[in-house]
Amino acid sequence: MQGCWHGTRRPSPSASGSPATSLLALTLGPSLYALMGGTGGSLKAATAYASVVFGGAILVWLFNALGAVIRGTGNMALPAVVSCLGAIVLIPLSPALIFGWGPLPELGIVGGGVAFVAYYAVGSTVFAAYLWSGRGVLQPSRRLPRLTWAPSREILRIGALSGIASMTSNVTVIAATGFVGMAGPAAVAGYGTGARLEYLLVPLVFGLGSPIAAVVGTALGAGNPARARQAALTGAVVAGILTEAIGLAAALHPAGWLGLFGDDPAMLATGALYLRIVGPFYGFFGFGLALYFAAQGTGRVGWPLAASLLRMGVALGGAWIAATLGFGISGMFVALAAGFVAMGLVNAAAFATGRLIPVDPAVGASPVPAGLAPTAGIRR
Repeated sequence: MQGCWHGTRRPSPSASGSPATSLLALTLGPSLYALMGGTGGSLKAATAYASVVFGGAILVWLFNALGAVIRGTGNMALPAVVSCLGAIVLIPLSPALIFGWGPLPELGIVGGGVAFVAYYAVGSTVFAAYLWSGRGVLQPSRRLPRLTWAPSREILRIGALSGIASMTSNVTVIAATGFVGMAGPAAVAGYGTGARLEYLLVPLVFGLGSPIAAVVGTALGAGNPARARQAALTGAVVAGILTEAIGLAAALHPAGWLGLFGDDPAMLATGALYLRIVGPFYGFFGFGLALYFAAQGTGRVGWPLAASLLRMGVALGGAWIAATLGFGISGMFVALAAGFVAMGLVNAAAFATGRLIPVDPAVGASPVPAGLAPTAGIRR
């Protein structure tokens, strides 16, 4: 609880990272979209949409930071309800603002971005209202606290490395899109449609990862690494089975997923090729990602970061080799699958050898640093 309290008592450093992210995306975005194959109208639409989304990026950071604090107190229900209800509203709101349904204005592609930002604005407001209502475990002060380095250092110690690890996944997909783009717009559409399923695996595993991190951290804090390891392994196996089942189903029946987004033959062919090659290896991704969340509970994210960087290196290095040697899109997709395998195996090896979660109870103890000890604000 002390770590969770700390996130509400002091301003989160994530809020300061958002402007930097937005500035980079807004200034370098158009050039990046052009490198990914955007031209003419598509480039203009992507830039307009991104301007709205990245302009409101601080709300995304705030939403996730507040949600993490609430989950850290043991309340998994509120973030889940807000996310689910938000999705139910966001799905019809996006086309309503894009096409101007009823009294709503017709904003075009920008309307999707407006709906996206509005979702995070409302969700952040709900989370903040709950935290400062006094109904939860935490009792944060209504006064703006003084920013100090000690809590920020502890948050950034884990958060910065975790952020890099998460970023590698997006960089991999973006760079892979550039490689696939050599085969033309239809190939980009096919890969992008197939990769959307990969993106959907992340929130699925996240749903398991949040409680895994909480249980692992609590068990280690209580000096019970055996329970921490059992929770991590159980969660990783479940995540691996679920993601593998999704990957195999998509590989066996790719049209069931791809057909939801279009019927262009070239798009369907490329998307089906991606799912048949990469889909059967989704289980490695799910297993490794779940162990990444477990590592957050231990405060040891070095190995998951190394695994993520290795995945990116294998996937993009392999894709470059495939493009250079003329192996085509199939060779690129094999490289992406190999990246998943590398990530899963490295995290599995780190877990098995005790480097991810220690076996020795003395090593597993994780007291709160002296600078983070709270003086008040936790309801006992």
